[in-house]
Amino acid sequence: MIEWTTANIPSQTGKLAIVTGATGGLGYEIALALAGAGAELILAARDMTKGERASRLIADKHLGAKVSFELLDLASLTSVADFVDRLCANGRHVDLMINNAGIMALADRRVSADNLELQFATNYLWHFALTAQLLPLLRGTHRARVVSMSSLVHRQGRIDVDDLQASRSYDLWKAYAQSKLAMLLFSTEPQRRSDANGWGLVSNAAHPARPGPN
Repeated sequence: MIEWTTANIPSQTGKLAIVTGATGGLGYEIALALAGAGAELILAARDMTKGERASRLIADKHLGAKVSFELLDLASLTSVADFVDRLCANGRHVDLMINNAGIMALADRRVSADNLELQFATNYLWHFALTAQLLPLLRGTHRARVVSMSSLVHRQGRIDVDDLQASRSYDLWKAYAQSKLAMLLFSTEPQRRSDANGWGLVSNAAHPARPGPN
């Protein structure tokens, strides 16, 4: 078995990458690795202070890296729409989109700004909306890639069409597993549509793992 590390990432010079939830954890490590490969980064997250700090850290570790922060709260459809409007106004094509932001196993049922179960909204629904609304920018570049963060926990999941928002019965792991199964199922749809319409888009899903050595 060949060990893969971030050194195996091909050059991303000239490419624009968006990473959601990039102010810490896996999202930050993904952004850091992409910056090291030459990508221009947009860190998209809900905490401006953490976002600006993450941008500075990445720029310090990779001198000359182009990295910026954009406010994006994936518990709010209004925030998603505002983010998309800013990017579309800029008109820059997007080469790589990492749908990474998420929350896990909240002990008590909580709802988003749109009154939806928070894990389902954050982990799946508004990533779905974000990707769909950014399709014109993704389709404008050759071989754009969308990577959606699922989890092996999806194997325990079931899409409860009769209680999607867990309003009648809430279980923290059931809700989380459903959101990650939904994300996995969603990841196949951009690929299906790309294949059918010749967009040249690549859509993958991934299970989160610890970053390898640099």
